[in-house]
Amino acid sequence: QVQLVESGGGLAQAGASLRLSCVASGRTLSTYAMGWFRQVPGKEREFVAGISVSASRISVAGSVKGRFTNSRDNAKNTVYLQMNSLKPEDPAVYYCAGRWLTIATMAREYMYWGQGTQVTVSS
Repeated sequence: QVQLVESGGGLAQAGASLRLSCVASGRTLSTYAMGWFRQVPGKEREFVAGISVSASRISVAGSVKGRFTNSRDNAKNTVYLQMNSLKPEDPAVYYCAGRWLTIATMAREYMYWGQGTQVTVSS
């Protein structure tokens, strides 16, 4: 069993940056691909970014490409989502998620989820 805890959300101005962290406990993350998703009320959870076990492959949604960066530190059992140039359409609850070995873009393919962290952007 893997427990995931996100942090780093909050209020930021449009154009500013935030870095989200996701710390895992229970098991090492070294065999899990990790994803970041976001969700706003009334909508489905949306894939934001994913990173492979070794970080050799990173997938980023078109809506955040060039602004968000996904990284991981397996020694710290932590993954990060660096969010730059925040836009008014970025506010959501951001979740990290883990699945065995390979990145997936569908939320249903992930086994483990954090509780989410709220990101709010003021214009």
